[in-house]
Amino acid sequence: MNDKFFNVPLVTRTTSEGDVEFPILYLDASCVSAFFLCDLDKVKQQLKDVPLDPGFVIGNKVVVGIQFYEYRDTTVGIYNEVGVAIPVVKRGEKPSLLPLLDLYTNPEKRTTAFYIIDLPVTTAAANAAGREMWGFPKFVTDIPMELHGRNLDVSVQDPESKAAIMTFKGKMGFGLPSPALSLKLYSFLNDEALSTAVNVRRGASLRSAGSMKLTVGGSSHPMAARLRALGLDGKAPLAVMSTTNFQSRLNLGVAVA
Repeated sequence: MNDKFFNVPLVTRTTSEGDVEFPILYLDASCVSAFFLCDLDKVKQQLKDVPLDPGFVIGNKVVVGIQFYEYRDTTVGIYNEVGVAIPVVKRGEKPSLLPLLDLYTNPEKRTTAFYIIDLPVTTAAANAAGREMWGFPKFVTDIPMELHGRNLDVSVQDPESKAAIMTFKGKMGFGLPSPALSLKLYSFLNDEALSTAVNVRRGASLRSAGSMKLTVGGSSHPMAARLRALGLDGKAPLAVMSTTNFQSRLNLGVAVA
């Protein structure tokens, strides 16, 4: 592949679903990121079992992100994914005084990372890679997603009952161009803390919420319970970012103290 972004050394690892080459490359995808303000105490409850503190705090609120992906071409197959992610710093570490600016620095050097509390996917291969290589909280289920212009309708279904865990739908507001937002992730695999850089290129549109709203369904799945505990049922986002031209490189994690 004659592209410096994707032309990187690959290593093959064996998962329970077969061999996968890492880093995983995402060559063509759509992505919508929604940003919500959640109560600080409610966010801390979601972090009580890990050595992490909220990292993007505004008064008594924390900015929590939910990302919706439609992957059309990747090195681990075609699938959809939804991630609920809390911005964090290591416990006892001082958050950046300018967290938004920090999120646009080199992901390997920034203070603010994201800790994913739910990460449903639509294929067993993506599930195995995420769980076995990074310790991500993945599970396999149906995630129907339709993105047409500024109109989005996406839901996560309960893998057992088929009831809706959550639905996010509406029409996004008008927006302005925004640079690509790469990520730094913290996760835990076999009691080892990992830091993972997700390099993203190609920008997106930063938009007002418009008529977008998140609804938690009647499912009793733990993801639904966590969304309710964060106070997200019936909530509109603070803002959204959207693109149908998403590309990224998910690198292997590096052990951290």
